[in-house]
Amino acid sequence: MGGQFLVCLLSAKNLPVLLFCCSKIAENARKSLASLKRENPRLEPTLAIIQARNDPLVQEINKNFAEEVGLRVIHICLPEGSSKDEIVSEILRLNEDPNVQGLALDLPESSYSSKVLNAVKPEKDVDGLSDVNLGRLVRGDAYDCLVSPTACAVLELLEDLDGKTVLLVGADGALGASLHCLLQRRGATTASCQWKSRELQNKLHHADVVVVGSTKPDDVPVSWIKPGTTIINCSRDLLSGKHNYGQQNNHDAENAVCSLAVAMRMQNMVKNTERWIQSQQFRKWDLRCLKLQPLSPVPSDIEISRAQSPKAVDVLAKEIGLLTDEIEIYGQTKAKVRLSLLERLKDQPDGKYVLVAGITPTPLGEGKSTVTVGLVQALTAHLNINSFACLRQPSQGPTFGVKGGAAGGGYAQVIPMEEFNLHLTGDIHAITAANNLLAAAIDARILHEGTQSDKALYNRLVPVVNGVRGFSAIQFARLRRLGINKTDPGTLTEEEINKFVRLDIDPSTITWQRVVDTNDRFLRKITVGQANTEKGFVRQAQFDIAVASEIMAILALTNSLEDMKERLGKMVVANDKKGEPVTAEDLGVTGALAVLMKDAIKPTLMQTLEGTPVFVHAGPFANIAHGNSSVLADKIALKLVGEKGFVVTEAGFGADIGMEKFFNIKCRASGLVPSVVVLVATVRALKMHGGGPNVTAGAPLKKEYTEENLQLVADGCCNLQKQIQITQLFGVPVVVALNVFKTDSPAEVDLVCEIAKRSGAFDAVPCNHWSDGGRGAVKLAQAVEKAANQKNSFKYLYSLELPIVEKIRIIAQKVYGAQDIELSPAAQSQIDRYTRQGFGNLPICMAKTHLSLSHQPERKGVPTGFILPISDVRASIGAGFIYPLVGTDNCVSGKGSLIAKLLGVFLQPRSF
Repeated sequence: MGGQFLVCLLSAKNLPVLLFCCSKIAENARKSLASLKRENPRLEPTLAIIQARNDPLVQEINKNFAEEVGLRVIHICLPEGSSKDEIVSEILRLNEDPNVQGLALDLPESSYSSKVLNAVKPEKDVDGLSDVNLGRLVRGDAYDCLVSPTACAVLELLEDLDGKTVLLVGADGALGASLHCLLQRRGATTASCQWKSRELQNKLHHADVVVVGSTKPDDVPVSWIKPGTTIINCSRDLLSGKHNYGQQNNHDAENAVCSLAVAMRMQNMVKNTERWIQSQQFRKWDLRCLKLQPLSPVPSDIEISRAQSPKAVDVLAKEIGLLTDEIEIYGQTKAKVRLSLLERLKDQPDGKYVLVAGITPTPLGEGKSTVTVGLVQALTAHLNINSFACLRQPSQGPTFGVKGGAAGGGYAQVIPMEEFNLHLTGDIHAITAANNLLAAAIDARILHEGTQSDKALYNRLVPVVNGVRGFSAIQFARLRRLGINKTDPGTLTEEEINKFVRLDIDPSTITWQRVVDTNDRFLRKITVGQANTEKGFVRQAQFDIAVASEIMAILALTNSLEDMKERLGKMVVANDKKGEPVTAEDLGVTGALAVLMKDAIKPTLMQTLEGTPVFVHAGPFANIAHGNSSVLADKIALKLVGEKGFVVTEAGFGADIGMEKFFNIKCRASGLVPSVVVLVATVRALKMHGGGPNVTAGAPLKKEYTEENLQLVADGCCNLQKQIQITQLFGVPVVVALNVFKTDSPAEVDLVCEIAKRSGAFDAVPCNHWSDGGRGAVKLAQAVEKAANQKNSFKYLYSLELPIVEKIRIIAQKVYGAQDIELSPAAQSQIDRYTRQGFGNLPICMAKTHLSLSHQPERKGVPTGFILPISDVRASIGAGFIYPLVGTDNCVSGKGSLIAKLLGVFLQPRSF
């Protein structure tokens, strides 16, 4: 125990044996630690010792042994008389310090209490005095617990204990419990009493060994102790000279015995370090899945969600191998996961990577999210295979529109459903705040440059603070870009000041718009700057939906906080009057944007109805963005599931949009290689592609969709066949998941599966997860597992070195089936500009309707022979792609109108 050191009142001839024992323990600990460091070169185990009394000798002994063993030790010296609450506060701080692997206490006798001892995390308790460690010791779980070094030192000093009587005097609490347990296991009979006990004299007279835990009162005569009794002092007053047992004390022996306890402490610290290393490594999941009892008819999604009691998120986190300091809990059912996990598990092999895509959907959606959830429920809860779902956070536009939420549906959904579909942990709010901060900075900069002199601008940008003027780091970066190699703000010439302070933004070229995450159609076109304070700087602008912001794309594609900050700085918001790009870095707001996004970069952990883990991160809309969940969520999940596990992620809309962007944009950013594509189809959508009547959101389905019609299904399978062919372009095995509705006939289901397999799908499986949960997707899970073991020849569709026009043409012809593309003059001009500015080697993110392979939503099936019109081309330089706007000038006017048109089906208000 911290501060409890020993003196064995034996003759001085025992000193060499004692010193040899200390040396041997230290040497063994040093060798063990050296072996751990060879396997973990960056390992620097640290022991923190909290002291609240003046014991310089004890501190010195700890320091010397730590150096000998190879440990780093830090002493936190609190003032004498510190309260228990102050000590506990310091303990709690060190508990959460990931750089501290062990924690010990050297405190006055009065400060040791259950409250103080149990404040130390059991996994950091090198003195073995918390209730958890004591309980394990009593149960005999020697491997799982650390034992008090003081108690171990007592046993080291006592050789033959079999049949001996050992009396513990004044040794209470944790130390006393440890001693009783260890002595009895060595064959001793133990008893205990206090110094004031009436039975003390009798017990001392019959004891063979006396272990003293506190200072002997003067009124206890030495004559009470029978001759030849071995006395071991564990009192914390050992070094104060207050002990007196009637024998001549040997100071060297005292120090040697004191050293023995410290040596044992360091030995415990090495054992603790080994366990800490093991805790950092991948562990097999110990997942308790939740039971489902599906009802028929299937209740509403919200009724199903509320009928299931989710596990506490910290329990789920522990089950899948997350450490306590790797999660930030939001309520009972959500937690952010810290990116430090990637460093901890960097040597862990990745699991299999599965993408869920779909055929061209109806406006109602075909259930990709439901399939994703059902598949992981089947893999984990029914096949006992580690799996993770990685889903996108839904926008409030669709959530409060016709489409609704994106948590899945029926008995295959993420719970709690309302938490998932609404604010979650605030990522979209953070994106909205960051996006609009940048928009405000653009207009403010134009206003200030238009109304102030160079000198006034310079004084605003580089103010005098406490009599000193200095450049910030971001300003140094701007100076370097301008070719100005000066560090003293007072040495810039007037010309250099002019170049530094004036961005000269051309308002007509601003591409950065404000955003809001609701279906507010009246903000599609607005006029800003009408207040008198804006001095006539009026211009037309617009609001986009928040999840279409480039900041969302950056969140989804970034690999680290540093990478995100760099990408945010590269975002091009406009051109200057010379035609050169103006970036967020030029505006000096990169740091502010990164601060607003520092929590949003962490994926959010939730669970399915069957208690399997889900990451929710980044946003939707593959028609106007890349429409995939985040690279970071996928990477973390791939480490957590282990080499034989599966990570199932989802791409928005049809394979021609979301999947193509997943492969050509997201996989390039992440370096991850997909194992399988699950292509979701429904009989309903295939009938639509076969010539069935229009499917309208909010309106009842026509009889063609509720009655068997094999001809419509057969005709519509052309779209499924085309989407399988698109998948094959990338060399990845494809499994078709037919999402079965209650109106589908067995003949229709069999026909789709047969055609899919004839068309090159590895397998085609009907799925009933909506009505049965994971049990209804077991066959799909088995097919995916088999497909993941097939040969994979993944390749990108195009080389980044090709000209922008050629990359657009390849996507249009090979993916959409277009005859050719047609660029508007504006699009050609932008392509020429981006090429000249050095952005020509970026991948392409097409902004196109999701309701057809072509640019015309009404053309179903597999349109051919059409010319794909490109009305404009924009650049998301921070996200790292060029996005062409697909459509004609008479139906699309700028990005805002395109977004309004493409999202129109989702942004209609519900009828309540």
